[in-house]
Amino acid sequence: MSKDKKSEKKQTKKENKEEAPFVLPPLDFSSIVLPFFSQALLTLGQIEDDEEKKETHLDLAKRMIELLELLKERTKGNLKPEEEQFIVASLHQLKLVYMEKAKIITL
Repeated sequence: MSKDKKSEKKQTKKENKEEAPFVLPPLDFSSIVLPFFSQALLTLGQIEDDEEKKETHLDLAKRMIELLELLKERTKGNLKPEEEQFIVASLHQLKLVYMEKAKIITL
């Protein structure tokens, strides 16, 4: 991508951010899980940061997965069924991507 297209893309993103009003998402269990989930996807190279190219950082991804595992264990028995299902599904997806990136499995 040329330098002009990159700066044009950044300008468009900046304009969109300025136009859209800031809305806080609802405060629920997913508000705790999603930041770790998103960070893990970022460190696994599954999503792209505005300033960085897609890069894989397996150690950081593993730490995010471990933090979610810790959260799951510490909240065991205190979650609603849909919250339990959400964290289990999130961990399952992250572990599959991690194992594929670490060349433990092939999908």
